Amino acid sequence: MTQVLRDNSKYFLWAIYVAAAVLLIAWLSPLVMEKAPYTIVQRTIGGVLLGGIYAIIALGIVVINKASGVFNFAHGAMMMFSAFIFYSFFTVNQINLVAATLLTVAAVTMVVTTASWNTLRNWRVLLGSVIAAVLLIFLMSFRQPGWAWINALTGAIVGTVLVGLLIERFSIRPLIGQPIFAAVMVTLALGEVLGGFTTLIWGSQPVGLTIFGMQNAFVPGQYTRINTPITIDTAALLGGPVNVDQPRLFAFLIALATFGAFFLFFRYTNIGLAMRATSEDQQLAESVGLRVRNILAVTWGIAALLAGIAGVLQIGASDSNALNTDLQYVALRAFPAVLLGGLESISGALIGGLILGLTEEWAKMLFNTDIASNLAPYVVLMVILVFRPEGLFGEKRIERI
Repeated sequence: MTQVLRDNSKYFLWAIYVAAAVLLIAWLSPLVMEKAPYTIVQRTIGGVLLGGIYAIIALGIVVINKASGVFNFAHGAMMMFSAFIFYSFFTVNQINLVAATLLTVAAVTMVVTTASWNTLRNWRVLLGSVIAAVLLIFLMSFRQPGWAWINALTGAIVGTVLVGLLIERFSIRPLIGQPIFAAVMVTLALGEVLGGFTTLIWGSQPVGLTIFGMQNAFVPGQYTRINTPITIDTAALLGGPVNVDQPRLFAFLIALATFGAFFLFFRYTNIGLAMRATSEDQQLAESVGLRVRNILAVTWGIAALLAGIAGVLQIGASDSNALNTDLQYVALRAFPAVLLGGLESISGALIGGLILGLTEEWAKMLFNTDIASNLAPYVVLMVILVFRPEGLFGEKRIERI
C-alpha cells in the first residue's frame, strides 16, 4: 500500500488540488450569485484599472532583478521620494531657478559620467550635456498657466533618475562581485535612508496632491479630484449602470502607455538589447564588449523612473489624494504581482499586476471587508507557487554541479 501511494503520489496530489478547487468554487458560488451582474462587471473593471498601477510597480522591481539579480526592497521608498519631488514642483507658485539648476547639473553629470569622468573631455558630449541641461532647466522653471504638469513631470524625472543613478554608483556598484545577499540588504537600508530624508525634507504629515483634478469654481487656482464617474448605461443588459472612476482610468491609461513604451524600448533599441544580453549572462555580455556597469546604471535609472511614475499614478488614482510616507508600503502590496508573474518576466509583471488587482476587487466584493482584499492576493500567490514555484512566466533554472 505504501509503495502504491509513493508511486502515484503525483496523481494523488493533483486529486487533492482539484478537490480543493471544486470545494472553493462551491463555497464561493452562492456569494457570487447574490451579486447583481453590473456589480460584478464594475468590480472587474475596477480590478483591471487597479492592476495597471500594480503592474508598473512590479515592472520596476522586475527590471532590476532581471538585470542584476537584486530584489530591490527600496523600490517603495523610491516611489515615495519621487512623488514628493513631483509635489514640490507641482504645488509651488515660483520655481527656484538655483535649485532647478543644481538638480539638473547633478543629474546630467551623473548620466554623462556613468562610464568615466573622462567622458567630459569630449567636447561633443560636453556640448550636448549643456544643451540638455538648459532645456531641462527651462522646462522645470518656466512657470505659466497650464505648465504645472510639465514643470512637475520634468522635475520628477530629473530628480528620480538622479536618485537611481546615485544609488547604483555609490551603493550597488561597489558590491559587484560580492554575494547578492549583500546588495539586497543594502536596498533595505536604502529604503530606510530615503524614508528618513523624505521625513526630514517634507515632514511626516500628509499633504494634498490632486493630479487628476478640475478647477475649483469657488477658489481660483485650486483643483479638486474628479469624483464624477463615467457612467455606462447597461441597465437593460446587466440590471444597472456601470460606473468607471475617471482618475483611475487616466492612471491606468498612462500606466499602460508607459508599459508599452518600455516594452518597445527593451525589445527594439540597442540599449534594450544590451540590457537583455546582460540580464541573460553578465560575464558573457562583458566578454563580447558590452559595458556591463554602464548598462546596470541605465537599468537603475530606468527603474527609478518607473518608480516615480508609479508613485505619482498611485496618488492620482487614490480616493483621498493624500501624499505621505505610507506610500512606500504600497510596493509591499505589489510584491505578490512580481512573484506571480515571475521575478525575471517583463510580461509577467503586467499579468501579475492585473491578477492582483482583480483578486483584491473581487475579494472586496464577495466579503465586503478590507481584510479579505488584503489577504486574498497572498492566498492566490500561495496556490500558484505550489504549481509554478518560478511564477506563471518565470524561467525554471537548472544548475548542474
